Amino acid sequence: MDLVASGDNIIVRMMHANKAGESKLLKKCNLPLTGAGCVKKVVTDLGVFDIAPDGFKLLERAPGVGAEEIKAKTEGRLVVQGEIPEMMV
Repeated sequence: MDLVASGDNIIVRMMHANKAGESKLLKKCNLPLTGAGCVKKVVTDLGVFDIAPDGFKLLERAPGVGAEEIKAKTEGRLVVQGEIPEMMV
């Protein structure tokens, strides 16, 4: 909690889905929050996302993963604008 309270640019690294295959990028968080509204970017095994007022803005996608696959595996609103480049690995 202290970390997110004092940070200006919080980036979360996580798996895109849980063990049951359900999206972790949700419409609304259903767990207790320790730092609401502090996360600026999320990096998952499928892509890189900015947290925008209108949803998760897709910035980059993992190699071999298309935007349609990411959209199908994302519960929350996904914003895809233009051609999304692959991550450099």
